[in-house]
This record gives sequence, structure tokens and C-alpha cells, in this order.
Amino acid sequence: MRDARVVAPEVLLSILDRSRTRAGTPDSAALTATIERAVHAEQLGYHRFWVAEHHGVPGIASGSPPVLIAAIGAHTSRIRVGSGGVMVPNHQPLVVAEQFLMLEALYPGRIDLGLGRSLGFTEPVREALRRSKDEPDTFADDIAELHSYLDGAGAVTARPRVRPRPPTFVLATGAGLDVAAAAGLPVVVGGPILHRADTVELDHYRRTFRPTVANPVPYVVISLDILIADSRIEARRLALPEAWAMARSRRDGEFPQLESTDDIDESTWTPRVRERIERSLASSIHGTATDVRTELDRIVERTGADEVLASTSTYDRTALFDADRALLASYHQPVAAPI
Repeated sequence: MRDARVVAPEVLLSILDRSRTRAGTPDSAALTATIERAVHAEQLGYHRFWVAEHHGVPGIASGSPPVLIAAIGAHTSRIRVGSGGVMVPNHQPLVVAEQFLMLEALYPGRIDLGLGRSLGFTEPVREALRRSKDEPDTFADDIAELHSYLDGAGAVTARPRVRPRPPTFVLATGAGLDVAAAAGLPVVVGGPILHRADTVELDHYRRTFRPTVANPVPYVVISLDILIADSRIEARRLALPEAWAMARSRRDGEFPQLESTDDIDESTWTPRVRERIERSLASSIHGTATDVRTELDRIVERTGADEVLASTSTYDRTALFDADRALLASYHQPVAAPI
């Protein structure tokens, strides 16, 4: 005989929107859709809404997080808005500080600065950004310099001056977790680390974390693709466009626009493409609200996550809005769990 108890929501829920372009629509529509989704997320009650930085990618329209954050800030009034993230190797720390101090001055208490270390995906993009894979890794030093400008302690005074400065996060795996721990910064993690049986990397981050006034304790945000629908089959269909795009990027070397499931059904699936699609689908969480809540609770418990950042996308925007609503509802309406 199994009793049940109510599992109360213990994690914050947020959204990362990458401004995915869609076949048959202009890139500008992806940016408008991002703003509309942010407004919807605020109405639902999400904690944060973050945008991404990608350069020269057909499937993503967002190349300048500060510009898009400013537009979202103007259309919302409460939700935190930020970058997931600004890729530090592509920018001078002073410029990043000035951009986000200005955003904080415009939308006080609402701006987040997520920092990543990824270079451009292709050699032409890296050349256009004046970056080389052979250059030394200065990520930790760049973050320290950036913080000096945000705090008003740098060799140059970044303006406008605001207090307190916007909080910073590190998009991290491997060595990035070490950088975050040494700097006493919260981390955003995704990918394979979330599906491993062990939590060695996160345990090390928490053990070596150096407390600061701004961040006295470690803080972990986990980022996953999450799609909820009325049935598992329908949810899988919603997850298919992103999985198909990922499979095509591996085959063609270019991350494409999202396509409709009908068009995907009519495309040729080689065994290798099918394998990649299945692997991509397996890395996402999709299903009914109960399916998703159960799996998400399992990952949150294993990782000790403080917050979930849903990096979900699909071709059908109405279904995407419905999935956002269903995810938040699944935590606002506690579910029964076996004891």
C-alpha cells in the first residue's frame, strides 16, 4: 500500500529564449516573438526571462543580448530580464559593463548578466569576431575586470553608476565551474552533466565556492529543453523540430531554422539522422505535465538545483505558449508523490 504526500514547489522557474527563426518567416519575426513570449512569461509569473548571443547562425536571430533585453524591458514591468549569455571572449569587459549598467539604470532591480566563454561556431564567424581558438583562455581575468567596472573600482569609471550592480552568472561546464566557484558566482549548467548518475562536478563547485557579499552561498541553475503537451506522443512531436534542426546541423554544419513537423515528416531520414534525432529527444524532457514534473523533480533532487531555466523551443508558437503555461501550472498545483 503506497501513501502519497504533496510535493511543494521548491525551485524558481525561468525561461531562456534563443529567438529561433522559423521556415517561411523573416528573422525579424523571431525577435518579435521573443518579446511577446517575455510578456506572456511575466503574465504567467516566471522569475526570469533570458536571451542568447549567437553570431551568423541561420536558426537564431539574436546576436546582441543587450539590445534585445532593452526591448523586452520596455514591454514588461516586473520579470527579471537577462543574458544567457554574453560571450565574454567576443567583447571588451568595459563595453559589457557599460551596456549592463545602462540596462540596470533603465530597468532597476530587473537585469541579470549571464556570462559565457563560447567562441563562434565556425571559423569565418571567429575571424569576423577577431577571435582565434588558439588564443589563451582569459575568461577568469575578463570576469574580474568586468566586475571591477561594474563595482566602480576599475581603471576607468564605467557609466552610468548604479547601485547595486546587476548580478552576474556563469554559464559553466568543467573548468567554467571552477571559475565560478573561485569568483563566488552562481552557475547555469546544462547538457550531459544533468543526466549523469553522479554530481561530482557540482559537488566540487559547492565545496570550493568562495562566498562573497553578493553571493554568500552557491547557487545552481539547470537549463533544459522542457515541453509539456496533453499526451507523450504530442509532446514528442513538439520536441521534434528542435531535434531535427540539431541533427541537420551535425550533417550540414549549419544550425537551421525550425521547420513544421509536417515538413519534417516528408523529409528523408537517414539512419544516422534518425539516430541523432533520437539522441537529441532523449536529452530533453517532454511528455504530459505529470511526466515532466516527475522527471524534473528527479533531476532537481539529484543536482540540488535552486532554479530551472527552460530553454524550450518548437515551431508551433501557440503550443510553445501552452507549454510555458503548463510548466508553471505543474508547480503551482502540487502533485502527489509516493512515499
